[in-house]
Amino acid sequence: MFSADDIQRRVRQQPFVPMRIVTSSGQSYDIPHPDLVMVGRRHLIVGTASTENPTQFDHESRVAILHVTDLQTLPAAPAAPGANGPA
Repeated sequence: MFSADDIQRRVRQQPFVPMRIVTSSGQSYDIPHPDLVMVGRRHLIVGTASTENPTQFDHESRVAILHVTDLQTLPAAPAAPGANGPA
């Protein structure tokens, strides 16, 4: 079982590592950016990334922390051309 503090720690990890939140119903939510999840005491507000800007959401879901069963690491998205770092 996860607490709000556990999830918040994972969201604030530096550097952020994309993750998947899995619930007891089997529903999962991919979090490619930390701006897409808000952690409350009992619930998460999880945003579905916009296609125009993946750091903004189009829709949101409310998830009871009590039902979060797993926090999985997702592979990092490939860097955009022209981004800093090795080519």
